[in-house]
Amino acid sequence: MKHASPFEIVAARCWNMLNEGKPFTPIFVTGVFLLFRVGSWSDAGFWSATGLSLLLALPILVLYYWFDFPLLLRNYLWFPLLAGVLLWEPQNYGLYALALGLFFFFTVYFWGTFYYHLRIGTSWWNFKRFWKLVLKNSDSTSGNAQEQMPKFLLILLIWNHFYRLFESGGGPGEGAFSEWAQEHLLPYGLFVAALWLYSYILHANLFDWKPAENAPLTPKPATPPQAINEKVIVIVIDGMRKERFEEADAPFLKRLRAEGTEYTQMETVYPARTVVCFSSMFTGTYPREHGIRSNMVWKLGIKVESIFDSLRKVGKKGRLLGIAHLIDSMGDDVESVTAVMHNDVADRNIIERAKRIMAEQNPDLLVAQLIGVDQTGHSQGVLYDEYLQKIAGADRLIEHFVQWMEERGMLRNATLILCADHGQADGIGGHGHLDEGERFVPFFLHGPAVRQGVRIDEKTSLISMAPTLAHLLGAPFPSHSRGTVLSAALHDEKR
Repeated sequence: MKHASPFEIVAARCWNMLNEGKPFTPIFVTGVFLLFRVGSWSDAGFWSATGLSLLLALPILVLYYWFDFPLLLRNYLWFPLLAGVLLWEPQNYGLYALALGLFFFFTVYFWGTFYYHLRIGTSWWNFKRFWKLVLKNSDSTSGNAQEQMPKFLLILLIWNHFYRLFESGGGPGEGAFSEWAQEHLLPYGLFVAALWLYSYILHANLFDWKPAENAPLTPKPATPPQAINEKVIVIVIDGMRKERFEEADAPFLKRLRAEGTEYTQMETVYPARTVVCFSSMFTGTYPREHGIRSNMVWKLGIKVESIFDSLRKVGKKGRLLGIAHLIDSMGDDVESVTAVMHNDVADRNIIERAKRIMAEQNPDLLVAQLIGVDQTGHSQGVLYDEYLQKIAGADRLIEHFVQWMEERGMLRNATLILCADHGQADGIGGHGHLDEGERFVPFFLHGPAVRQGVRIDEKTSLISMAPTLAHLLGAPFPSHSRGTVLSAALHDEKR
């Protein structure tokens, strides 16, 4: 299986600028505005009018970049748009029609059909389902139609209003700036202030579903850590929704769970993006400390120690097998895999690569990310049969991998940890703002040191992964670890 190429790594970062809602909105609005007036590009007056009007629209762009409106909050975005329509007559209706047309072309066909066909082999007819997923999607990505539409329509309305003023010579004349400002800038300034206050009140009173982030640092043991296991194998089934896992035909995983210890209330972190979740799992702390707050990583690398750093301190080795996105946070500890392959073979190829790593490098800790379930949720939705089938396929592949390791004696003194990094909501498998189906994830342990047939219903956070791995492998906790060691899953003599 190929590594992610340098081109793919850069392309993944560029794609995140279009996938994440915050950078998408200004990029999209600017592109639409310029395309609508492509015939005027040779006119110097066009660029001066465009630049001046863009400066006036900038406060709205900044507000909508700063404030997210996911889940039900997106419904409140239509009121500022209605107010804008009442204040400024919407001229050039073709501009708004172009914006709506390009948005649905980009999300439904270019992204949902063309892109997914080329990257993972989705059907050329995927648009027949994807348009419904885009309308349902509640997460703050570019694929959230009900959030993006009122945002870009309002910005275009204001930008176009001031552009027309400047283009027609209606800007402030000499000695008449105060009158012009009173007529145009004062109502606009009041609108911007009202929009900021409106957004602030909404977020202060309704944006209340984030998990608490008040855990203290993980207490250090009184004596030097002693290894419980020779190896730990962590398999993360990216994007596996907990309720759908229960419905799926996954006998092997469910047998491991029944024979081990399950944490039924394992909570992911916020925002529940893949790179954020992996960074929290393997540092043991929150995004505000490790610095990764989105899949769009502006400054590469985590700010704190990871479990891989901890293992190096005691002469042990860990490897993280995953897609190119994870390099942005974990750097050289990642054994990258290409995500450009048919989704039906992606997980199979990852498992084959995991076998090679175990045979050739023999790491003390292996973390393997399976991507097929997540990619199916994003491309075809989580509430369809294809999603359940992909979970069933992951179950068979994990069974094969475990049997392969058992035959080679790699699991004699090892713990298996099976989990997801986040769930997925309805729509295009959105995840980030903890909609229904995202917050709690499957999580269970299996092995000779693990208690059998135990269910632990106490709410726990995925930040417990790193200190638990350190405890099992006899390594110090990562520097900023705040998770708790999952000692209740271990036999009394092993605690």
